[in-house]
Amino acid sequence: MLILVPTPIGNLKDITFRALEVLQEVDVILAEDTRTSSVLLNHYNIQKPLSPYHQHNEHKIVQHLIDQLKEGKKMALLTDAGTPGISDPAFLLVRACVQNEVPVETLPGATAFVPALVNSGLPTNRFVFEGFLPQKKGRMTALKQLAEEERTMIFYESPFRLVKTLADLMQYFGEDRLCSVSRELTKKFEENKRGTLKEVHDYFAAKAVKGEIVLVVAGKE
Repeated sequence: MLILVPTPIGNLKDITFRALEVLQEVDVILAEDTRTSSVLLNHYNIQKPLSPYHQHNEHKIVQHLIDQLKEGKKMALLTDAGTPGISDPAFLLVRACVQNEVPVETLPGATAFVPALVNSGLPTNRFVFEGFLPQKKGRMTALKQLAEEERTMIFYESPFRLVKTLADLMQYFGEDRLCSVSRELTKKFEENKRGTLKEVHDYFAAKAVKGEIVLVVAGKE
């Protein structure tokens, strides 16, 4: 069996009792970054074999993992933060498990876009998760299409690209479109900045931006 285990997006206390129980029971823990996962596991005194599973090796090792799972191994999959498969590696292995009739279980737990959406003050009844916008090829096309989207839109963004992305959104969506930027959710220096794209752009353009970013943008009226 493969079990997808969400991990805290910041505060280590935001892990479920069930997740800790699963991590204690499995044979192997697959980790996007073994160093990052070791911090969590050491905090809860969990000592299990760690094996790297990330976007650079997943195509090479997926069949090997399937062979082990079919032999009866019980594995947990962790990413650096949040729920595996949400802008993080997991899909390829889950698809292979489904194709090979290997049981897959996904635990409920942390993911950054849900608290960012809920505290944005923007409509939550209909929304679309876009993850990271294309950096180069396809970026203009994506922005043109999304400018007509009526649902609330959610994006992940690097702190190094946030100001540029806000500027691009202003160009295609207009300066007055409402948005919210959530930074360092659940951590000591959590920040939520709400306003128009122009207001939020100017705010972050005037300061050094750090941390994990979730950007929520209102849909077209």
